[in-house]
Amino acid sequence: MRRRAFSGAFSRLLGGVMAASTAWPSLLSAQQKAMPVIGWLSGSALVPTTTPNGAAFRQGLGEAGYVEGQNVAFENRWADGHFNRLPALAADLVGRKVDVIVAVADSAAHAAKNATSTIPIVFIGGDDPVAAGLGDSLARPGGNITGITVLTGALNPKRLDLLREIAPQADAIALLVNPDNQATGRVIRDMQEATRPGGLRFHILKAGSASEIDAAFASLAQQQASALVVDADVFFFGQREQIVTLAARHAVPAIYGARDFVAAGGLVSYGTIISAAFHQVGLYAGRILKGAKPVDLPVMQPTVFEMVINLKTAAALGLTIPPPLLAGADEVIE
Repeated sequence: MRRRAFSGAFSRLLGGVMAASTAWPSLLSAQQKAMPVIGWLSGSALVPTTTPNGAAFRQGLGEAGYVEGQNVAFENRWADGHFNRLPALAADLVGRKVDVIVAVADSAAHAAKNATSTIPIVFIGGDDPVAAGLGDSLARPGGNITGITVLTGALNPKRLDLLREIAPQADAIALLVNPDNQATGRVIRDMQEATRPGGLRFHILKAGSASEIDAAFASLAQQQASALVVDADVFFFGQREQIVTLAARHAVPAIYGARDFVAAGGLVSYGTIISAAFHQVGLYAGRILKGAKPVDLPVMQPTVFEMVINLKTAAALGLTIPPPLLAGADEVIE
């Protein structure tokens, strides 16, 4: 009698264990799904866990209450300079049902916007997201998208003025642009207008791959360009080591759109404080994870810019930085 009772109790216990074991995968899945996921989409390898700008993004996200690995996870997708891959990468993130997509640059933002009308998108983009078709207005972008602009090509005329102060002997200016960037036509027109009053010779160099960057610099000597403005394109940002090395090899004074180029050995940069922009993107992503709607978050524009000068590079080029310019620099690398 006791044996049958024991057998029945054991069967009931075993059944309970088996039932619990079959429920574990569902429970684990529910727990895993409970942690929100941010999809990171970029044309180059700008991964939030491995770059200084990514650290600024994580700081903003942390201020909103989210810490990677604790209560938020990342799915990173980048095109490694092959921008035609972005639509498929965006579709993959949508298929994985991420909670927010962070799109780095207009090209990634367009790919994300075309892939989903429901998953919130926060972009870090170029000069005019409205003209680029990424929103209805800066105040109320509409739909499922918002973000931060960094004023890329719009600052090239200012960069040209700074470059001419540093290298006053330069009478032929080259502009390096990415032909795959939708804003390139406008960037070229703005620079043509900026160079016309000074009677400068103006050359356009186009590069959308690493090999084309090599070819563009090789053509500098043929065109007798004596200074270079590098457009603030996300692809060039990813290739900054290559570009800075080539500028040094060809002994051409060059100005860039971000401090990272000067830290890598470039001569001078002027532009938005990129880390501050990524910090704001992190804040926005965190607010959206907490329930905010992109339509209620205005597209923000930078109000503070920085100039960084590398004195070692200037000396290698035989250039003397004018004292007023040096005094006005936000950072001087010696």
